[in-house]
Order: sequence, then structure tokens, then C-alpha cells
Amino acid sequence: MKALFIGGTGTISMGIVNRLSTDPSWEVYLLNRGNRKNCVPGNVHQIVADINNEDEVAGKLEGMKFDVVSDFIAFDVKAVERDHRLFKDKTDQYIFISSASAYNKPAAGYIISEGTTLANPFWEYSRNKIACEEYLLRKYREEGFPVTIVRPSHTYDERNIPLGVHGNKGFYQVIKRMQQGKPVIIQGDGSSLWTLTFNSDFAIGFTGLMGNRHAIGEAFQITGDETLTWDQIYQTIADALGVKLNAYHVSSDFLGKTGKAYGYDFTGSLTGDKSVSVIFDNRKLKKLVPQMTTNIPFHRGVRMALEYVLSHTDEYEEDPEFDLFCDKIIDSLEKAGKEVISGSKE
Repeated sequence: MKALFIGGTGTISMGIVNRLSTDPSWEVYLLNRGNRKNCVPGNVHQIVADINNEDEVAGKLEGMKFDVVSDFIAFDVKAVERDHRLFKDKTDQYIFISSASAYNKPAAGYIISEGTTLANPFWEYSRNKIACEEYLLRKYREEGFPVTIVRPSHTYDERNIPLGVHGNKGFYQVIKRMQQGKPVIIQGDGSSLWTLTFNSDFAIGFTGLMGNRHAIGEAFQITGDETLTWDQIYQTIADALGVKLNAYHVSSDFLGKTGKAYGYDFTGSLTGDKSVSVIFDNRKLKKLVPQMTTNIPFHRGVRMALEYVLSHTDEYEEDPEFDLFCDKIIDSLEKAGKEVISGSKE
């Protein structure tokens, strides 16, 4: 069987590519700009092209057909409209990577299934994913376009540390703050529930849907089964670093309002996603992919990631602007607290 992945070298997709590269029943092709060829297994075929250049891609794919096509870098309706034009006659299954952040915010309940309403007024990213789903399902209903929708939640790999609050340059500055004994910001009071999934576990669920006729026209959330509070997540990271966690809790609403001045969309990423307690009901996926389980719990996965990160620090960039933002937020809240306390004694 033949699979084509558009992108294919990101956090989610790399786990899938690595898994399929060891499966002799699959022949894997990647279509991307070829900027990360060193990450691609040797038996994976590379098609170097920019997916946004539709004519170029159509020319390079002429005469080719695939059992599965999946686009890991489609973030708006224009992208899936293009994919529909390119692949409607070239694949038996098109898998769209949506997002669990598309589920209703604020949540009506903390148990999330594929039947949970899709609505997110806080995050444009999620609204775009919802619009993509609606377009693709309409094409399925009207003309039989063989779409399968998958909704990942917070997926990470050995190159990434999952966090709630970080700057535009990623997680690395938070790790530095932990190592330096500085306070790190955790949204809310740290007690909201969250699910983290290592990418090799995600790949089990994803590959189990590939080529499965029962997945056509359906949506599946793919997550692990381990649920942690955000305080537990940060404490596990600190334990793996061998440092004391100096947690500083800040409301998501306050972070959303103050972060705008620094170019941080905490309203979307927190109020529209990570601050909302969720537990995923994965029975629908496990009915088709019974082997789906959490093989790498977070206390193991974060150690794997930190081992890589701390031995490849040249790949990560410090973020002094975010460091300053954290210091200012903490300092302002500490001053406000002292003023309130002193005012009560007057």
C-alpha cells in the first residue's frame, strides 16, 4: 500500500513516518520542501515541492495514485480546497489533521467524545479547523470524497517539552527558568486536567485508521489515556530536571489580556484550549484500533525529551523577551498583593 504525507517531518507526522518505515506493507512518500531530509528514514521517498504551488505539485504527482493521503500542514479552508482538487481522483482515503481544540469552549462537560459539539469563539486556529472539517464532510456527503478526520490533542515527541505557558520561541526559556530556580507561570490554579500523548503512541492510532474502510466519513480523536493536572505536568518536568519547582499561578484571563502587548495569543491557546479540563473518551478509536494505548506515560516521555533537549541545546533558542514578560507579570502581581494587604491594615 502507498501513503503520501504532505509535510511529514513535524511532531505528529514524524512518529507516523517512523512507524510505517518499519512496516513492509507500506510504501511511504513525503511531499515537502526537503528542508529536513536528515530526519527522514532512508526507505521513505521524498517528493520535493511546495504544496502551495498547485501546478508544480500536480505535475510531480502525475500518474501517481495512493491508498492514503494526509496533509499535516492544512490550517484553513483554502488548503483543503486545494487538496480536494489535487487528490479527489488520486487517493482512496484522505486523512485530515484537525484538532481537539475545536471542541466546544467553554466546555459543557469535561468528558469529550467525537460527538461533542465543535465551537471555539476564543481561537481562530480552532475555528479554521472546524471550517475545514465542515468543507470536507460536505464533499464526502455530496460526492463521496473519502475523508477521515482525526483530532489530536497535545502531542509531543523527544524534541519537545509540552507546556501551558511559553513565548513565541517555544518551551526552552521555561526550562532555563526552572534550572535557574526562577518562578514559572502556570495558568489558572494548576488543577485543570490535561492529556499528553507521545507521538509514537499517537502513531498507533493513526496508522490503525489508514486503509480502514470503517474510518471513511468519520471523525476520531487520537489521544493517550493518561490525565494529569497542569501542576503535575510541571512538577514532573522539574523532577526530571532534578530541580525544585517554583510555580506561580496566574489566571488565564489575565495572561490573555497582558500577553497581547507582547504578541502572545494566550486567550486562544489557554482560554480556547489548555485551561479547559478535558478527559477524552477514546472508545470509538479503540473499537477500530484496539491496540491503541499509552505505552509512554509522561514521566517517561519527558525524560526522553529532556535528554535530547539538554544534549542539543544548540537547536533551541533562548527567549529574553518572554523571560522579561514573566518577571513583569510576577512582579506586578506581587506588588498588587502587597498593596491590598497593606491597605487592609490602614
